[in-house]
Amino acid sequence: MTGQEVRSALQALAEQAGVSLAALSRMLGRNDAYLQQFVQRGSPRTLAEADRRQLAEFFGVPEVRLGAAHAAGPVLLPRLAVAASAGPGATVDDEVMIGVEALDRRLARRLGLSDGTASVIRVRGDSMAPGLMEGDHLVVDETDRRPGKRGGLYIIRIGEALMVKRVRAEAGGLVATSDNPAAPPVPEGPMTVVGRVVWQMRLPA
Repeated sequence: MTGQEVRSALQALAEQAGVSLAALSRMLGRNDAYLQQFVQRGSPRTLAEADRRQLAEFFGVPEVRLGAAHAAGPVLLPRLAVAASAGPGATVDDEVMIGVEALDRRLARRLGLSDGTASVIRVRGDSMAPGLMEGDHLVVDETDRRPGKRGGLYIIRIGEALMVKRVRAEAGGLVATSDNPAAPPVPEGPMTVVGRVVWQMRLPA
């Protein structure tokens, strides 16, 4: 679709739904003039992917109606030659891609992933057992690096050690813990969050 066709489609959908462009802009967390400028001036030239997805869900139409490319194939995620230790920590030098993993595009969309935003790494150790086991492959959303108070599974780096841990935000900073009570303490030191674990793949024995 051309830019003009997308702008016309958005205008028509808004009119059919009886909602203003300003209200839709606020729904997206944008200023009131955001979509009006897009429709009338072509600025921005294309809708941001997250905005397009939210609008498509609101109107109940496929994203291609609002300018998304036809993408029927899976999302290909780089598989890295590193292991996120569920033990004391795997020391790594470089994150080298050794292959790709195919993830169903509909599942990727539900997980909030798109091409180029995630990777796959392997679990090593048992400190996150029984939820995560040796050899599991984890899909990591590299755009989500800010754990909240409720916490979640994150890939973190402390020094040269790459680990998968349960991380939550507290008043004094981030706290990382293991699920296995028999696991050794998490090493001390400055913590870098690599990304959030959004999917787990366990290969058949």
